[in-house]
Amino acid sequence: MKVTYLGTTVLLFDDGKDQILFDAHLTRPSLLEFVFGKLQTNEDVCDEILEKHQMDRLKAIFISHTHHDHVMDMPYIANKTGADVYGSLSCMNVGRGGKVDEERLHEFNPKDTIQIGDFSIQVLPSIHSKPNIFNNDLGQVIENPVIQPVKKKVYKEGGSFDFLVKHRGKSYLIRPSFNYIEGQLDDIHADVLFLGIAGLSKSDESTKEEFFSQTIEKVAPSLVLPLHWDNFFTPLDSSVKGMPKIAENTSQSLFKLTKYCEEKNISFVLLLPRTHMYI
Repeated sequence: MKVTYLGTTVLLFDDGKDQILFDAHLTRPSLLEFVFGKLQTNEDVCDEILEKHQMDRLKAIFISHTHHDHVMDMPYIANKTGADVYGSLSCMNVGRGGKVDEERLHEFNPKDTIQIGDFSIQVLPSIHSKPNIFNNDLGQVIENPVIQPVKKKVYKEGGSFDFLVKHRGKSYLIRPSFNYIEGQLDDIHADVLFLGIAGLSKSDESTKEEFFSQTIEKVAPSLVLPLHWDNFFTPLDSSVKGMPKIAENTSQSLFKLTKYCEEKNISFVLLLPRTHMYI
């Protein structure tokens, strides 16, 4: 399986026949635009990445939740590629505002399993990281079509989901947010775990330990790759940076995760945005 990391929590899975995209945030507006301006897809940026990464066999886009850094480019990518979209009611309204054909919008429910080619994608109920000054809308639903350009507050969380991907005998768990539901992953195993760590450095030691226990220890992967560690306010054609210090100490979070994987003898790989590996 070729997996390309496109920053934040955006992952492109490609088995040589079909492609599946998880989350859709390529435009990456600046912090100033995010706070004071309106958000709108940069079509040139999306086109360049779609072409460079040969996203011409994209069958589906799955959205983990509907904050702007997970969903804002979904309508453009879906319309450009003809991909179907799978997500919450809030995700459907983002798609409707972007004029995605209704027959390509699929509202899923927790524990649904969707078959696409040789991919089996199970939707798991999840929980967003704890609220802060930038995101205090957890559980709120986007009730109307989102027509860009829009203020950031329009992109409400809309519920959070993880994805268990199974493909030809191998399994991958995508967990975008730094949080856990106790016992949720008791019966879930994956060979590869993609783990969101935004918020890790700001939590206390007991929370970190319990997070690792409820995710990595439960899933028992042979490989862990972190998500949501890079600064999504910087464009994808510039040098890679960690999250702004006001939000996260990225080097500390990566160190903590690295040490945990070392102690448990679990392989750890840090993929930089716009790079891929075969897993």
